[in-house]
Amino acid sequence: MSEQPILVLGATGTTGRRVAELLGAQGRPVRAASRRGRVPFDWSEPETWQGALDGAGAVYLMAPDGVPVDPEFVRLAVDQGVRRLVLLSSRAIEEMGDERLLAAERTVRESGAEWTVLRCDWFDQNFDEGFFRESVRAGRITLPVVGVRQAFVDAADIAAVAAAALTTDGHAGRVYEVTGPRALTFGEAAEAISGAAGYPVDFQGDPEEFVREQVAAGLAEEEARGAVEAFAALRAMGDAEPSEDVLRVTGRAPRDFAAYAADAAPAWRDY
Repeated sequence: MSEQPILVLGATGTTGRRVAELLGAQGRPVRAASRRGRVPFDWSEPETWQGALDGAGAVYLMAPDGVPVDPEFVRLAVDQGVRRLVLLSSRAIEEMGDERLLAAERTVRESGAEWTVLRCDWFDQNFDEGFFRESVRAGRITLPVVGVRQAFVDAADIAAVAAAALTTDGHAGRVYEVTGPRALTFGEAAEAISGAAGYPVDFQGDPEEFVREQVAAGLAEEEARGAVEAFAALRAMGDAEPSEDVLRVTGRAPRDFAAYAADAAPAWRDY
């Protein structure tokens, strides 16, 4: 498998980019695929699948939020000789009722290939590369999860676990809980960001305020209230427990949120 290309989907995104870079730094043959990359791949355009898969022996498998992992692609991958699948998933998908990721996990388990599932907590990079970036810059993060701690994880740690599962033995049939080293409330995360950014970033956890802000941003009220219900299920779970899977798989401790915030600070100041 070492001489066959490793197909990395979403290779311009938060985790895929880091997986591709890490594999390349290790001297592995990487095929970095995305909708706008050198190797085209689009879940909605099956005609792009064959070329991306050609000759690949392993796949880092992910789909953007809201996009399902198509079982037909996984079937084609295995038929074309892919022997190892590493799926980016999420923690608490049963409690949150995330049928998209539950179906994706079933698909890889039933694929006939060696499979590994990465159940990740909230990405640190959501605050500087993702959907919280503008909220941080505006000095206010609103999410109806007040008081509940999450084990925020750095995308580089996700990439390190993925790279190990893609290139070394001993990970088949494993579900890894990929987390940071400690659990923080969103309010505590906002405090760490405030210290790094050099200006106050407040956290608001009231569900009604979340609905008002989402509706003002153009979301239908029904959808906003549906999101509140999903987050209520997350709150009911209580505080997340950090896992030691990053340490077990990579041999090093996961990165702390404070270290992430210090490095990410320029993204919040440069505007």
